[in-house]
Amino acid sequence: MQRYTNTAIALHWLVAILIVGAFSLGLFMTDIPGFSPAKLRYYAWHKWAGVTVLLLAAVRLLWRLKNRPPDLSTDMPPWQRQAAHALHNVLYVFIFAVPLSGYFYTLAAGFPVVWFGVVQLPVLIAKNQALADTLKPVHYWLNMAMAAVVALHVLAALKHHLVDRDDTLRRMLPGRSR
Repeated sequence: MQRYTNTAIALHWLVAILIVGAFSLGLFMTDIPGFSPAKLRYYAWHKWAGVTVLLLAAVRLLWRLKNRPPDLSTDMPPWQRQAAHALHNVLYVFIFAVPLSGYFYTLAAGFPVVWFGVVQLPVLIAKNQALADTLKPVHYWLNMAMAAVVALHVLAALKHHLVDRDDTLRRMLPGRSR
């Protein structure tokens, strides 16, 4: 079995956990009525997670460009290998597009993004309510689309593990020897 590198595995699972956490927090915090210290804290945490996803995704992409992932099994039908590559490419687009859309939405709404309350990210666009009104649903629907693609990714991995009984999932699990 060819495995991903330990670095690729760590980056995969860190990004996955952060995405699930940020997504869940985003759904929770937007349902809280009005403004409260707790709601503002959740928004800060959501933004911190998004910035962290963006940074780790950049590291992950650079790692992947320099460290070729293991080939998919030759036992897998060609259409499944092509679908897997396409799905991974779509996931990478969402992993960058979702946090970027949130970042630009926040800026357009007139709020700075201060990572962990310490590092202020550059303000690349001025406050623009019309743009914020456009970016808010864009950010939401990108999240919903990414959730659907992530669900498909998880279902495909489980199908390979439970139905096909191949090593597709095992090669990305942490804690296994090479």
